[in-house]
Amino acid sequence: MRPHCECCDVDLPATSTDAWICSFECTFCTHCVETALKQRCPNCAGELCIRPTRVGDALARNPASG
Repeated sequence: MRPHCECCDVDLPATSTDAWICSFECTFCTHCVETALKQRCPNCAGELCIRPTRVGDALARNPASG
């Protein structure tokens, strides 16, 4: 999991419900997805979907990486 938006660099921790990803796991915040990106990944033109969160033991064993 990438810990920040690739467009505006806002923090997106693994527990964030404000993160979106494409099938290649490019990561963006809701603001950028809805405004600048128009629901499409600028890297692959793929669909952007809400990224699942990672919490608890799963997060402790597998922290987000940058």
